[in-house]
Amino acid sequence: MKEFFMKTYFSRRQVLSYSAAAIASTGFNAQAQSPTKIIFGFTAVTDFASIFVGCEEGFFKKRGLDVEPKFIPLNPSIPAAIQSDSLHIGGPTASVYLQAIDGGLDHVVVAGGGMTDKSLTGVGLVARAGSGIRTAQDCIGKKIGVPGFGAYLHVTFRAWLKINKVDPAKVNFVETSFPQHADLIRGGSIDAVVTGDPFMGRILSSGAGYVASYYTTFLPDGMPTILYTARRDWATKNAASVKAFQEGVIEAANFIKKPANNTKVREHIGKYIKLPPEILNTMQISPPGPVIVEKQLTYWVDMMNDQKMLKASPTVANLLFK
Repeated sequence: MKEFFMKTYFSRRQVLSYSAAAIASTGFNAQAQSPTKIIFGFTAVTDFASIFVGCEEGFFKKRGLDVEPKFIPLNPSIPAAIQSDSLHIGGPTASVYLQAIDGGLDHVVVAGGGMTDKSLTGVGLVARAGSGIRTAQDCIGKKIGVPGFGAYLHVTFRAWLKINKVDPAKVNFVETSFPQHADLIRGGSIDAVVTGDPFMGRILSSGAGYVASYYTTFLPDGMPTILYTARRDWATKNAASVKAFQEGVIEAANFIKKPANNTKVREHIGKYIKLPPEILNTMQISPPGPVIVEKQLTYWVDMMNDQKMLKASPTVANLLFK
């Protein structure tokens, strides 16, 4: 009887022990397999297509990432949001990023969004109907809206003015977010905007403005318009997640490049930047450039040095997270 009791006692203890271990193991695996949260900051342009596609097609999720796109109205505010940890990764333009580095922030480039392409006509100087603006010279003394001081469109437009012998200091620039462009042109409070689709298309279709110049055609092809960046300390601490993010962006870029996926890509873009079907079907999408190399960043450093926008030239190789 005593022998039976002892066998039963130890048998029950073993069952309880195994059960506890199983529960602990299950809990640990569930915790280990829970996706890593990444809050990503974007502005309302198609250059972020690889993020939208990566989220909607599950390219991030299957790599254990929960990427949450967060709309940011003005591009120059993205580095500050990354620095404060409101964003883990964000998409500043190359010029905004380089100014943030110049200002002392230690951020690194982990991937890239859209790239320049001379065949695209989705970006330009859109003038108010009746303003008479047709050339760079016509911009002198005029009030021109740009979606962020120091951002891509502002810096490239300044470069275009200089190429055409116009001092950018003679133009009155006003910082205005993309969604405001149509109303500001229609209301007459500004003379022109440097803008892009889908907002450019809305202005043109309403008759409130016209394209004075597709000025970005002076840019070489293959230069990044948007960089995906993070704080260096965060990227180093979360290196495995950054690598998974990079892989997801590359897979999304390959998806975008396939013509058969065109309809899906446009639907995914429309979901995040709230576009109606009639605009979605006609807009141009920047080619994706998921991998950034030194030559591409050096191009922007040189342009910004020419405009005296940097106090010192950064060591470009140190800016790329590897």
